[in-house]
Amino acid sequence: MDITPYLPDGRQVIERYGGGRFRVSGKLHEQSILVTPEITEPWPVTRFEEITVETLEPLLAAGLDVLLLGCGPKMLLPPRPLKQAVRDRGPVLEPMDTGAAARTYNVLMAEERRVGAALIAID
Repeated sequence: MDITPYLPDGRQVIERYGGGRFRVSGKLHEQSILVTPEITEPWPVTRFEEITVETLEPLLAAGLDVLLLGCGPKMLLPPRPLKQAVRDRGPVLEPMDTGAAARTYNVLMAEERRVGAALIAID
């Protein structure tokens, strides 16, 4: 029995991560990424300390309810001003390690939630 959920064509599904890259809907991305159900694009962030409201702007402009923050190999808490600045723009910011953020993104996306993820590439 196939238990793969039905996803409309064009949805961005994170299939793999690790080794400094991601495979999203069959396309390889060899850097950190920003992903929504509609698009995946490169993200110039390589370290947690580089995350700012400005680096998250493409996701903040997307009208999300939830913004997952893949912090790298372990979950880190963003500074309170960053978390509040994101919240002031609409979405709830949920920090977690990159693997957990990728998996959570897929679940929420399959549920047709307005979700996006900022994912730092990990080895």
